[in-house]
Amino acid sequence: MNLKFTTISALGSIMSNKMRSFLTILGVLIGVASIIAIMSMGQGATDLIISEIDQMGASTVVVVPTAGGGTDMMDLFFADVLLTERDLEALERRANVPNLEGIMPIAIVPAVARSHEGAYRGAITLGASAEFFGETFNVRPEQGRNFTETDILSQARVAVVGSRVEEELFGRHNAIGNSITIGEIRFQIVGVYPQTGQRGMFNIDDLIIIPYSAAQTYILGTRDFDRFIIRADSEANVDRVRFDVIATLRETRNIGEGDEDNFMVMTQQSLRDQISNIMGILTAFLAFIVSIALLVGGIGIMNIMLVSVTERTREIGLRKALGATRRDILKQFLFESVILTLWGGVLGILIGVLISFSASYALSEYFGMNWKFTFPVGAAILGVSVSATVGLIFGLYPARKAARKDPVEALQYE
Repeated sequence: MNLKFTTISALGSIMSNKMRSFLTILGVLIGVASIIAIMSMGQGATDLIISEIDQMGASTVVVVPTAGGGTDMMDLFFADVLLTERDLEALERRANVPNLEGIMPIAIVPAVARSHEGAYRGAITLGASAEFFGETFNVRPEQGRNFTETDILSQARVAVVGSRVEEELFGRHNAIGNSITIGEIRFQIVGVYPQTGQRGMFNIDDLIIIPYSAAQTYILGTRDFDRFIIRADSEANVDRVRFDVIATLRETRNIGEGDEDNFMVMTQQSLRDQISNIMGILTAFLAFIVSIALLVGGIGIMNIMLVSVTERTREIGLRKALGATRRDILKQFLFESVILTLWGGVLGILIGVLISFSASYALSEYFGMNWKFTFPVGAAILGVSVSATVGLIFGLYPARKAARKDPVEALQYE
């Protein structure tokens, strides 16, 4: 029995039981579709986060306090010691970090913003420098102005807010000149950012920027900071700045030789690498979980093929009586199994692509995210390969069982 005849026979058998064939491949179809969708969405999320990080500029360095060794992203949530005024003063000295062009301390303010019209709990309040913030994230007030260095030195109670903050707290009214209450302290709005969306680590639309000196004095009651954003004088000197910052902070924070840092200094590239690693691990883990569906699909194929072998016992006996060998019978049933799973794999790829494309479109069009659809070529190739392998492995036992049937007993089977 040649390859062409074997293939035609396998296809004929499959098409004669369309509904059963579809139900047989359903497990493989779901497994492959899930893997394709997860890999595509995972890559889309990674690209989105990295593109947001890139908006900070290649010459940006971020310093955050951590717990322990300062290498695990989870350490950021359990910092032993925040960044201090002493750290800031040491980094601002030209002798310590010669290639530092500017530094912005940030104090995160955990307080709800309110106006006479209500409260907006989605707002994020930062004590920072509005001018430096605008230069770093390439955003300028659409109305009003940034507060100045003089406002910071005088601890002025002024604020620049995002477009959604203005809308939530003042409706259709212009926020410029009006006041908001952060915690128990009133701040006058001097600027409003245009609708911008995500920039780097922050969603500009939900931000309230106040002078860090005012945040520390009136609300936080501390002189500490949650992070520093540093700008190097050129992209070429970023690594040099990072080295100098680490050396300076180890000295000011009294970290002995051989002891672990209680801070983390991240460049744009290191942020990109960390995000890529985290998202890659998460995507691979989810893909592994849903790949169990392929195993379930393979078991389903084996069961259906065993039923098919039993139903077609007389056909097997007739083929053998007409000269078909064990090898011919084995090939036919194996071909049926592999063709079924290949169909499941191809349909799974198409459905997975449709799901991920639809999700990407919805996130981009209706949620304002710069989410781009990515077709995971590697996952598609893997899906087809794995589905064919599943058909081969789980179809082998039923095929061998069919090939070993005695032709006389098969012809007498009722």
